[in-house]
Amino acid sequence: MGDLTTERSNPTGTAPVLVASNRGPVSFSTAEDGTLALRRGGGGLVSGLSAIGDPDAVWVCAALGDADRRAAREAPDGRLDRAGHDVGGQAVRMLDIDPETFARAYNGVANSTLWFVHHLLYATPTAPAFGAAFRTEWQAYTAYNAAFAEALAAEAAPGAAVLVQDYHLSLAPALLRAARPDLRIGHFSHTPWAPPEYFRLLPDDVAESVLTGILGADRAAFLTRRWALAFAECCAAVLGAEVDREALTVTHAGRTTRLGVHGLGADADFLRERAHRPDVEERLAALREAVGDRRTVVRVDRTELSKNIVRGFQAYRHLLRTRPEWHDRVVHIAFAYPSRTDLAEYRDYTARVRELAAEINTEFGTDSWQPLILHVNDDFPRSLAAYRLADVALVNPIRDGMNLVAKEVPVVSDRGCALVLSREAGAHAELGEDALSVNPYDVIATADALHTGLTMAADERADRTKRLAAAATALPPQQWFLDQLDALR
Repeated sequence: MGDLTTERSNPTGTAPVLVASNRGPVSFSTAEDGTLALRRGGGGLVSGLSAIGDPDAVWVCAALGDADRRAAREAPDGRLDRAGHDVGGQAVRMLDIDPETFARAYNGVANSTLWFVHHLLYATPTAPAFGAAFRTEWQAYTAYNAAFAEALAAEAAPGAAVLVQDYHLSLAPALLRAARPDLRIGHFSHTPWAPPEYFRLLPDDVAESVLTGILGADRAAFLTRRWALAFAECCAAVLGAEVDREALTVTHAGRTTRLGVHGLGADADFLRERAHRPDVEERLAALREAVGDRRTVVRVDRTELSKNIVRGFQAYRHLLRTRPEWHDRVVHIAFAYPSRTDLAEYRDYTARVRELAAEINTEFGTDSWQPLILHVNDDFPRSLAAYRLADVALVNPIRDGMNLVAKEVPVVSDRGCALVLSREAGAHAELGEDALSVNPYDVIATADALHTGLTMAADERADRTKRLAAAATALPPQQWFLDQLDALR
């Protein structure tokens, strides 16, 4: 890795706008003939960057696997667009970071430490325990962030705007600021932010580094005001920073960082069109055949610890145990996409999800009624079909930065859908008024909310759904991205 100070004295890049994120807009696999096969991704960032319309904008991302690394090595300076790859008209620089460094930074720090802290997931009697192994991982995380800062410094034109994404890159803004003080730097957190007393589980120097890393940005943005204020409180408690809670600013070491709030919305046009394609209709017909004329409770999640699938199943079981009138009259459709299967905690959690689903079906199922349909695999068309069919959508995370499922279901619902929503989801700030709010730890209250949703009058359900859909689509992905860029400029 080069010396960042060389970039400071001689900026030679041409990109007026840059995005940095761990995962990029494309990924590679190796075909049977040994050639590289490219796959384009989707999501808010992809559509957001396309809204810029500037051919010189650059996306900097990490190579996530062996095929990605090969593509990055074979491209000039990792620039996929200069190596003949069809990256959708975007300029993409993919970083070939040492696989061991990447694994330690990504799994050891980003996903097993920062994610756990921000989502309040630690079983604190035994974890965390920050010993020598963590210090090795932290060194890797620092090197990973430095690689991004170096690439951004090399690509950025004088005075360029740089939008750094998420907890993987907490240190990059300050590192980039040191190399290129001429740049306008933003950081966006897609997760919640921990309150100070929990954030301080981190070693003191690590907590300080994460905060000062983000404060290297001109602007630090969050999905809700709640998360922005939590970050500010951490800056005050850990750094002794001066915080203006009304103006949303943090001043530390002679610099002021503005805080912003941008609640990412659902892409209504895409969802409504995609939800009526033939592959969705085919899956919808299969679901209707399985459900019959029964009511439906639908959930779609990753098998992520924070999504609270187990307590959701426990609430459904309590509903069936205490309200026998729902026997043979309701089906819980649960689609759980595998997540972070390289971490033992996630494998164990997925196993518990499967076990509990089987227990519910054994306890209540009959020859003609399967009360819970669980699929643990990724099938987006099938998820859209379930959205359309849902009478009740259950979104009960322990803690969530936003939760787009809560916003997507009302947009594509065919007949109107009652939304049972955790008050700890970021989406609750926008949708709480028309949702059935629950404490995600209260299984009985969640079961009661499911009953309320299932018995809600059709006209009330339809009216709520219209208001939910309007709120959910108020800031679609392209506008969400452009608003951040405009605020930074």
